[in-house]
Amino acid sequence: MHHLPLFALKYSTLLPFFTRRNTQYSILTACETMDSTDIFLYLLFSSSFLVLIFHVLRTTTRRKLHLPPGNLGLPFLGETLQLISAYKTENPEPFIDDRVSKYGSVFTTHVFGEPTVFSADPDINRFILQNEGRIFESSYPGSISNLLGRHSLLLMKGSLHKRMHSLTMSFANSTIIRDHLLVDIDRLVRLNMDAWTGRVLLMEEAKKITFQLTVKQLMSFDPCEWTENLMKEYMLVIEGFFTIPLPIFSITYRRAIQARRKVAEALGLVVRERKKETEKGDRKNDMLAALLDEEGDSGGGFSDEQIVDFMLALLVAGYETTSTIMTLAVKFLTENPHALAQLKDEHDEIRARKGEEETLQWDDYKSMSFTQCVVNETLRIANIISGVFRRAMRDVSIKGYTIPKGWKVFASLRAVHMDHGHFKDARTFNPWRWQANSGSSNCSSVNVFSPFGGGPRRCPGAELGRVELSVFLHHMVTRFSWELAEQDKLVFFPTTRTQKRYPIIVQRRSGFQ
Repeated sequence: MHHLPLFALKYSTLLPFFTRRNTQYSILTACETMDSTDIFLYLLFSSSFLVLIFHVLRTTTRRKLHLPPGNLGLPFLGETLQLISAYKTENPEPFIDDRVSKYGSVFTTHVFGEPTVFSADPDINRFILQNEGRIFESSYPGSISNLLGRHSLLLMKGSLHKRMHSLTMSFANSTIIRDHLLVDIDRLVRLNMDAWTGRVLLMEEAKKITFQLTVKQLMSFDPCEWTENLMKEYMLVIEGFFTIPLPIFSITYRRAIQARRKVAEALGLVVRERKKETEKGDRKNDMLAALLDEEGDSGGGFSDEQIVDFMLALLVAGYETTSTIMTLAVKFLTENPHALAQLKDEHDEIRARKGEEETLQWDDYKSMSFTQCVVNETLRIANIISGVFRRAMRDVSIKGYTIPKGWKVFASLRAVHMDHGHFKDARTFNPWRWQANSGSSNCSSVNVFSPFGGGPRRCPGAELGRVELSVFLHHMVTRFSWELAEQDKLVFFPTTRTQKRYPIIVQRRSGFQ
């Protein structure tokens, strides 16, 4: 009790309760005799004192550890509310812009319950991404970890991650896409677009397409009642990614956990049935077959649980991100008629060389030069993956600063992509900047364009995503003209999306079906 008078020196109304010696008053008795004004003043002073102590301690710690400059914000909350508020608008850049202008391209903040170093520096980002598993390790919120499963590619570490990542890349390389996957991509895009008429919610239709594509590539299932039911459950899983990971506090998370269980049971049944078919000599050419082959060829093998978690996580990668990119590509093109007209010319020329029902071939895809400019610019502006979280495995010294062991770092890919120092008029959709000698970007001297991440965790389906988007755009612009049904806008929290699912009114072009 001998410290209490120090807290109350300025408040004479409280002083008697804590300075009286050899008294029968306890703290409880003292509080009972306070009036409401006394209690308010005491609580106000105590809170102010704690904030002062917090400020002094964090300032001393920053100076001692040579942390990057910044502001840890309020105790416990940090700057989380400012970050969320910014990302709920159409323009999330100010959260990083304001701090970069004040502190530089690397700064300290406190978000989602942890002190975090933000990097908007391409060199530091590259250092973080390339040192995965040596200096930094992946770290994600508990809600995502629980719903994806501990054997998902996103959460795997060490040799197991390397093994599974390599396997995924081998199944989604250019040769596999050309010889096996392209025909299904073309067919399923056509199949879905055949049903389009009048008002279309483009984001919903794009999700349907990408989910069907991913299920086909993983397990060889064509669209059917089973895949439709799986998609409904899967959408509930995704809704739980950015919630409090406690079922008692979040109905959405509780629903997501229940849906995750159903998805896992359905995928587990497929795995067991496929094993029986494989034993009989019936082998399919899909990712599940590659996983089972790996199990047979390797002494380590993959358990059913590992395979289920792995496939469930690939559905996230192949479904949510690609469908959003498809939607935003159409949005940006709609807002830029000149770019849309040039894209139509390129694809009308391709379609004119082919029969009405003839599928796209690899040579057709490789001839889509302006399309690739549109793809790059959509990836740069949209920034579906705005950045990546990592955790420092030890104290890390970089550019004169120290990132303490256990601290989180956030490599902001979005901040680099939207930096006028790397891209002229960086916040303007300009696909021509990707043409040779355009002069609209100066990224040729340094590798700053990284929409698929980098290092050992670079997205293994990067080329597959580009092909899917290119095929989608081909059929979109050759089969339809469209107009916006109502104004829509981008939001970036908890994920990048359009607020109204981008409603458009489509009309079939004459001469193109």
